[in-house]
Amino acid sequence: MFCMASMNLPAIQSALRDHHLDGWLFYDHHHRDPIAYRILGLDENSFVSRRWFYFVPAEGEPRKLVHRIESGKLDALPGSRDEYSSWQELEQKLEAMLDGATNIAMQYSPRNAIMYVAMVDAGTVELIRSMDKNVVSSADLVSVFEAVLTEHQIATHFEAQRRLDAVLAAGWKYIGDSVRSGAAITEFDVVEFLKSEMQTAGLWTDHGPNCSAGPNSADSHYEPTRENSRTIRNGDFVLIDIWAKLAAAGHPQQPDPTAIWYDITWTAVIDREPTAREQIIFDTVRDARDAAIEAVQRAYAEGRPIAGWEADDAARAVIRDAGFGPYFTHRTGHNIAIILHGNGAHLDNLETHDERLLLPNTCFSVEPGIYFPGEFGVRSEVNMITSPGSAIVTGPLQRELLRI
Repeated sequence: MFCMASMNLPAIQSALRDHHLDGWLFYDHHHRDPIAYRILGLDENSFVSRRWFYFVPAEGEPRKLVHRIESGKLDALPGSRDEYSSWQELEQKLEAMLDGATNIAMQYSPRNAIMYVAMVDAGTVELIRSMDKNVVSSADLVSVFEAVLTEHQIATHFEAQRRLDAVLAAGWKYIGDSVRSGAAITEFDVVEFLKSEMQTAGLWTDHGPNCSAGPNSADSHYEPTRENSRTIRNGDFVLIDIWAKLAAAGHPQQPDPTAIWYDITWTAVIDREPTAREQIIFDTVRDARDAAIEAVQRAYAEGRPIAGWEADDAARAVIRDAGFGPYFTHRTGHNIAIILHGNGAHLDNLETHDERLLLPNTCFSVEPGIYFPGEFGVRSEVNMITSPGSAIVTGPLQRELLRI
């Protein structure tokens, strides 16, 4: 469930001029591009069986091109409308619609480098290029309209943070009390407990959370089920990854469509001190996390732009220099917005080379990890929010392995 807001035409056109683009061409068929629906404020659940195009020029009136049997699909948007039936007519009118524009943004990424925004199929890009147009990636524009948060949205993140931190604390207590009492609890039992506590706290999640004990913590996307869940025992190493956003007022089974997620990961040992190996790995992950945080904070304090890949490099260098580089197998962080893994810049120079900037008033995770299959894994995840001149961590920082 997403927030359907009206399209902000002046803001889009201002961003196009700032990026020296002639226009932004939105295109969809069978809801292939959810980004377009959110930015334009269209109904994501509407029936769409024919191609439509919507061109927003940097100056002037937008233009629509729709099929005659679905001619009203873009009526909610401003601009002139033209219609087509045949493919020949579509191509002719599309070329006319783009007349006068050369540099055109689309949901496309060269070499699929930023696959999160690569919604337009290769054939459609080829078609636009055949009209002597220069198709460029809309990735930076998407960040402006998908990732930059309002004051209200930022407030929802901090409220989710306050509530979810309390839920996590209750979860650790539940584990400790259960194990010491001799009760047989599983990872799945912990997940069910956390879900119940989240609902009571007015929080909503689409899946998860995750509790991983022992060697399962080495699987960064492990999901316990009733059937596969491991029993948690005294002396275990445990990782909890938990994420949520505010539930809709009066509708606890639905999310607040304007709310921003909070997403964290902590690790602990039960009724014992960490082993020397566990301590070294935790310290390395913690220091990598803090290096990424410091890189972002330093750039913001200096008024210097910073791209997602730069923050990833800062964390990855710490883990690589400690000799554990091959065991850090994912990006350092992801954008967070009304979508958990949002469409703004990620902290990534591994899975992608993310050149998008970490813009002011955006939220993202910082979560390096080191994983030894069959043994254990450590991840330490916090969230950050930027603002002009500063960048802060929005919740508590884990400094030591918890002793439960």
